[in-house]
Amino acid sequence: MNNDLILLGHGSGGRLSHQLLDELIIPQLSSVPVAGQNDAALLNIGGIKLAFSTDSYVVDPVFFPGGNIGDLAINGTVNDLAMMGARPLCLSVGFILEEGFSKAELSRILASMREAADSAGVAIVTGDTKVVPKGKGDRIFINTSGIGAVEHNLQIDGASACVGDKIIVNGCIGDHGIAVLSAREGLEIDSGIQTDSAALNGMVATLLPLGSALHVLRDPTRGGVATTLKEIALQSGVTITLDEKSLPINPGVKGVCSILGLDPLYVANEGKLLAFVAPDRAEEALAVMHRHPLGKDAAIIGEVTGTSAGKVQMETMVGGVRGVEMLAGEQLPRIC
Repeated sequence: MNNDLILLGHGSGGRLSHQLLDELIIPQLSSVPVAGQNDAALLNIGGIKLAFSTDSYVVDPVFFPGGNIGDLAINGTVNDLAMMGARPLCLSVGFILEEGFSKAELSRILASMREAADSAGVAIVTGDTKVVPKGKGDRIFINTSGIGAVEHNLQIDGASACVGDKIIVNGCIGDHGIAVLSAREGLEIDSGIQTDSAALNGMVATLLPLGSALHVLRDPTRGGVATTLKEIALQSGVTITLDEKSLPINPGVKGVCSILGLDPLYVANEGKLLAFVAPDRAEEALAVMHRHPLGKDAAIIGEVTGTSAGKVQMETMVGGVRGVEMLAGEQLPRIC
């Protein structure tokens, strides 16, 4: 492996991505410590607390079961703001279009973006469009940036996990990654698997009344649940123990993963969140999720069991314990 070259795996959200950030990008741009690397930056401007986030979307193909690159871009940035407990307010949108891209398809994407923004209660207020020659891009790339209002004094971030916390996911994992894979590879899967892409700010608003019992929120996108939990374990310096039999997985996703040799723990999600909640309020948080349309399949999947340098492990269905690490790259590249 040539260490002088950027590889596809550097964009995977896995170990190569973290190495690129920690060894090159962050030291030269901002020097944010590991504990401060969250889904959005928290800003205090004249006494007004804001969250600010940006993300770029290069998913292939741009249309997939249940969604497309447009609504994915809106929901993704809304969710990054929501994971800081912020109320998303407004977004910017930047397009890089390849010469020859269909205006009809662009219109479909724009319509889905507007619909997603309206559903999430955010305004698209500014943007930019560039066109590159045919062969110099891949149809369409989208960047979205967002600003949200932080209207509480809670400490919700990846460095706030505490021993004893219960870990809750709001539904089945891996749907988005398998939906995109099926469209990309032309798999004829009669399982009805669709992306789970959705804005989670409404659900987060129902969790905020838990107050100081709500410690961490994070959406497990690239790299899936496993990579996201590893990031949180490293930020907080804790050991996380998962219960394999408690993981909610769509039977269709489980079947495809079994056939293709994929692990659902590492498959991307776009409408799921992980919540770390104090043990005495965990059942209450679970009930709150169950009452929300995006949380009917929510489940407690593990807990923080000790302090460490950032260890994640899983109690398997057969009674053993195995380590859960970041993959070097990603099982399914260009998934968002």
